[in-house]
Amino acid sequence: MKRLTVCTRLAAVGLAAFIGLPLIALAAGKAGKAAEPFNGKDLAGWKTKGKKEGFWKVGTAKLDPANPSNLIVEPGGNELVNAGAHGVDLYSDFTYGDAVITLEVMVPKGSNSGIYVHGEYEIQVLDSYGKTNPGKGDMGGIYGAQAPKDPVYKKPGEWSTYEIHWQAPKFDAGGAKTANAKFLKVILNGKVIHENVEMNDKTPGGVDNKEKPKGPLMFQGNHGPVAFRNIRITPLN
Repeated sequence: MKRLTVCTRLAAVGLAAFIGLPLIALAAGKAGKAAEPFNGKDLAGWKTKGKKEGFWKVGTAKLDPANPSNLIVEPGGNELVNAGAHGVDLYSDFTYGDAVITLEVMVPKGSNSGIYVHGEYEIQVLDSYGKTNPGKGDMGGIYGAQAPKDPVYKKPGEWSTYEIHWQAPKFDAGGAKTANAKFLKVILNGKVIHENVEMNDKTPGGVDNKEKPKGPLMFQGNHGPVAFRNIRITPLN
């Protein structure tokens, strides 16, 4: 592959400035192309919310045989694991607008976490195995907004799969919101549990408590042990 000349690079920068795009957009990936914000090796590209210390590690997550409420992290894997009960939330440098987010998540017995789309709208992660009438705070619930419809729950220590079709909030040139965010569809373990859920506002506990046209992906780490893998974000615009 040819190296860009200095003039070519300057031309690209000038084009970005002309059309009003931040320079990072040149490397942010095209619509329809999946991004992998977690490299499977370390925490590069991720930031902690608030305090710096935490329990996030990279490895292979397994239930602790001495205590099924805990996770142990074995070396050599490519999973993103929060192995402590009261750690810190973790969010991506990568930001996106409308997108499809796919990932796998695993929790030990009784544990609690969350997936914050755009860093501000939480889909609950919880050990809800055995629940037949789940509420807004159970696995798959949009926290405080809507309970999941007929979800399929896995046992603690088993991996669950999420597919989140997301429509970001829209803003005019002056920064006023013109359209609410919306969960177009949420699929948990192959079952559609939400469709066309409009979010009038963010949910509690996000990155900065602000709605915005582009935002990161945040994982809650201050409630309980949790593990994530195969994290992909496909921008739609």
